[in-house]
Amino acid sequence: MTPRIRRRPRSDLRVALLFIAPAAMGFVAFYFLPAIRGLWFSFTDQNLIGSGDFIGTANYERMFDDPLFWNALWVTIQYVVINIGVQTVLALALAVLLHRLTRSIVIRGIVLLPYLVANVVVALVWFWMSDYSIGIINVVLEEVGLDRVAFFGDPAMAIPTVALINVWRFLGYTALLLFAGLQMIPPQYYEAAALDGASEWRMFWTITLPLLRPVLALVLVISVVGSFQIFDTVAVTTEGGPVNATRVIYYYIYQQAFERFDLGYASAIAVFLVVMLASIAYLQLKIMRSDRSDLA
Repeated sequence: MTPRIRRRPRSDLRVALLFIAPAAMGFVAFYFLPAIRGLWFSFTDQNLIGSGDFIGTANYERMFDDPLFWNALWVTIQYVVINIGVQTVLALALAVLLHRLTRSIVIRGIVLLPYLVANVVVALVWFWMSDYSIGIINVVLEEVGLDRVAFFGDPAMAIPTVALINVWRFLGYTALLLFAGLQMIPPQYYEAAALDGASEWRMFWTITLPLLRPVLALVLVISVVGSFQIFDTVAVTTEGGPVNATRVIYYYIYQQAFERFDLGYASAIAVFLVVMLASIAYLQLKIMRSDRSDLA
């Protein structure tokens, strides 16, 4: 009898590395190396002309003494609070309605349509619609007997207007993320609660919200981090005005780097923002116990 040749078990590691390689090279080239370079720039007086000299923590000291930086951070926090607060409540309500009343693919597509439009296009359309003189919104307000509103021209209205525009765009996307989490909740819980005579409102607070917590935590982290990166809506509408009312921190970084050519200082602000967002995300996940599910 001829002896059987034992074959070594085939390893999928090489195949996996082959598939991962393009994404890994893109990550290293466009994220990791620029991040390291930006960290180095934050300790130099780098500009767009020549190589910068090492100046230690001078950029960070300047940042903490810069009133415009603190104003930009405060404006960004206002935007995040309005955007996340309104968006999360409306998205959660919309997701529950989609889950409890209908699961039509057509309706899901309609809900997602605003997210598929480029943010610059959305910002410009709403900017024209909200124009004080010819905007359709102010024309309608005047027709019903109300005063016209300078949505982007009033410092008190500018950042809420920018926030609500982005709520409109991202509402459907956030709702579908929450809807996906709702589909993981076993329907037996709702059936048992209905037999006990529980109302929809009662089932929402005792079943839906507790079991949705891990998904909600993830959605909040994504939304908060994304909200701190608001830039394009401001860039194509107010450009930081009026009177710094919409000068968010991302736009301030852009101005320092590409208008004043102070790459070192802009990098220091960017590093501070990364550390702050990482800390916020960590606290969110810990507070909401995202690693634990009541379904277990």
